[in-house]
Amino acid sequence: MPKALWVNTFRTIRDQEKVARYAALAGDVMAAHGGRFLARGLPAAAFEAGSLERTSVIEFPSVEQAIAAYESEGYQQALRALDGGATRDIRIVPMVD
Repeated sequence: MPKALWVNTFRTIRDQEKVARYAALAGDVMAAHGGRFLARGLPAAAFEAGSLERTSVIEFPSVEQAIAAYESEGYQQALRALDGGATRDIRIVPMVD
């Protein structure tokens, strides 16, 4: 079972306070599901259709654990705290050996 990367790109941020509340809740959920942050913050560079908005990359032991984190009640609570404060693009991608 391959590890997975959760790639979260903020396309637009409309409310920094809501993003901060979301991040405070979501970080604990990621850890509880085996997630480990590999990168978080503003990109050093972006190309083609890339965005210079906040991005995070989280490693999970498996695709299933990453999906379970997203679907968990704790993460859904974090999404409610975000409450339209940002538009994001989230992808869960299996890692290659």
